[in-house]
Amino acid sequence: MDQDEILLDTEERMEKAVNVFRDQLQGLRTGRATPALVDSVRVDYYGSPTPLKQLANISVPEPQQIVIRPFDASSIGAISKAIQTSDLGLAPNSDGRLIRLNIPPLSVERRKQLVGRLKELAEEARVSIRNIRRDGNKHADQAEKDKTMSEDERDGVKDQIQDLTKKYEAKVNKSADDKEKDIMDE
Repeated sequence: MDQDEILLDTEERMEKAVNVFRDQLQGLRTGRATPALVDSVRVDYYGSPTPLKQLANISVPEPQQIVIRPFDASSIGAISKAIQTSDLGLAPNSDGRLIRLNIPPLSVERRKQLVGRLKELAEEARVSIRNIRRDGNKHADQAEKDKTMSEDERDGVKDQIQDLTKKYEAKVNKSADDKEKDIMDE
């Protein structure tokens, strides 16, 4: 790999790590209802774990309520069970045709738990970015050993990889801080 390929690969992978983290944040509950809250729920549908959004139409008619309208009415029981066993802490109300999820206001204790989970997710994302940095540095070292890059070029690439690491860790930190404010201010 030449230095442009190493840097491009490293940056693409770091961007993906940040995007995965942002997707995880969408599933963290704040006091407002959002379809993203139930995106991670998997329903045992005819023996296979299926994402809820493939089985039902999910809408938010009110700020504190999510309505799930299954495409197949026979799957209501399986959807209710999946929501109850998930870590959302929500109780589904079903009338046989659709499921309503009322989003109660968060207690101070629950907010603190969510912030703790948020910090775990942020740290996982930062570790992932650092692992990508390590891989990029290995590629640079290998290129220097293979004589496709000089020592000075390798050091320059490593400096650029470190700059990318700082940039993407800052993005993770900003997203985490914004989400923490969301959770605590509701």
